[in-house]
Amino acid sequence: MHELPQTLVNGLTLGALYGLIAIGYTMVYGIVQLINFAHGEIFMIGGFGALTIYIWLPSGTALSLALPLMLIGGVIASVAIATAAERFAYRPLRGGPRLAPLITAIGLSIALQQAVWAFYPDAKKPRSFPQFEGSSFEIFSDLHIQRGDAFLLIAAPVCMLALGLFVSKSRAGRAMQATAQDPDTAKLMGINTDRIIVMAFAIGGAFAAVAALSHGLKYGQINFEMGFIAGLKAFTAAVLGGIGNIYGAMLGGVVLGIVEALAIKYIQDIPGMDQLGGGAWKDVWAFTLLIVVLLVRPQGLLGERVADRA
Repeated sequence: MHELPQTLVNGLTLGALYGLIAIGYTMVYGIVQLINFAHGEIFMIGGFGALTIYIWLPSGTALSLALPLMLIGGVIASVAIATAAERFAYRPLRGGPRLAPLITAIGLSIALQQAVWAFYPDAKKPRSFPQFEGSSFEIFSDLHIQRGDAFLLIAAPVCMLALGLFVSKSRAGRAMQATAQDPDTAKLMGINTDRIIVMAFAIGGAFAAVAALSHGLKYGQINFEMGFIAGLKAFTAAVLGGIGNIYGAMLGGVVLGIVEALAIKYIQDIPGMDQLGGGAWKDVWAFTLLIVVLLVRPQGLLGERVADRA
């Protein structure tokens, strides 16, 4: 049990990563009722955008100086792909059969992944990502936080709270709420719903870029396949917390990350469960948790039950 605090911190950092990506899912779904399965690849492209900026900088540039530029590069790459996807892939299908944009999202996900694999230099193998130099932060004798994890633990709540304030207090945020509730009425009230939807995709892309930078700092490498599993876990987190709810997405990510960390550490120590523990089974326990929560509370942890209209 003396390792429990460290396990919880590891789960918290992993969950914060899932939560940042999940907010992109929940923003888009909350406004246009679209599950953007290409969001994982938007996250991946943000990582390659940040790495490209670092490669272009003069050799020996300190990571603390390069980090803001890497973040800007990642955000530009992710937002550009996200808004282009909305304009050219999803907008022409708006108002059509609901299955059409879903299939398009899956196809776009594969296309983006293969485009990076084919055209980014040396992307066929994992690319090294810069990491902070120096030892980890020691809070207690048995509790250590890596510098990359510390960046993630600061960035995730700051981004979430900033977005929450933006949506609840700003004029554009109120327009987002109106568009989410009834886009046709919002359009009649003078709201440019197309611009609001593009804004939602852009915000989701920006959060994905922050998550991608955090992922690279945490693990020390990125690859063209990293968006698939991360995107799937983030979608699970969004559903777990209540898709359409910003704080629910982060809560779902944190719960999912902690459950994974505890499962990796402790399931194999339970008598008779030694074959069901370790990292190979962490995905099984994560989706088992999702099934249990949806059976008990179908709208998710912070989701609101919506009454059927007559």
